[in-house]
Amino acid sequence: MPEDLNVLIDAAIDRHKSVPGGLLPLLHDIQDRVGYVPETAVPAIAAALNLSRAEVHGVISFYHHFRSNPAGRHVVQVCRAEACQSVGAEDTLESLREALGIDLHQTTKDGAFTLEPIYCLGNCACGPSVMIDGELRGRVAAGAVSALLSEVGGRP
Repeated sequence: MPEDLNVLIDAAIDRHKSVPGGLLPLLHDIQDRVGYVPETAVPAIAAALNLSRAEVHGVISFYHHFRSNPAGRHVVQVCRAEACQSVGAEDTLESLREALGIDLHQTTKDGAFTLEPIYCLGNCACGPSVMIDGELRGRVAAGAVSALLSEVGGRP
């Protein structure tokens, strides 16, 4: 792990190691500052919080919010909640999979896009909804995926 990552992670551990139930706040802190929770940080986190590595890894892998690897330059999140599914989110997701050549929780080989599920963006009346780089998009039909990706990252 690069030295600057170690410094950021060690500082986050110091901020949360004495907090009861501090694992989730610590993981959020690292993810917010680094962009992901490096697998190489798990032993230090476990030791500081007196947890097993398996416990820390279990929390990271359970919550979809946490990543173990850096995300692409553009993060595409597709709403998987029932309201969006009822108006075509599965078709939109399939179009995104095909256009990007990746599945959920993966990043394109060029590092341009990461595709992630998200469970309810609160835009139920305008589904299917997609969030790209924190910007909410509504009524994203499967046929609109190519134009949307072109607009965001230069992909057809």
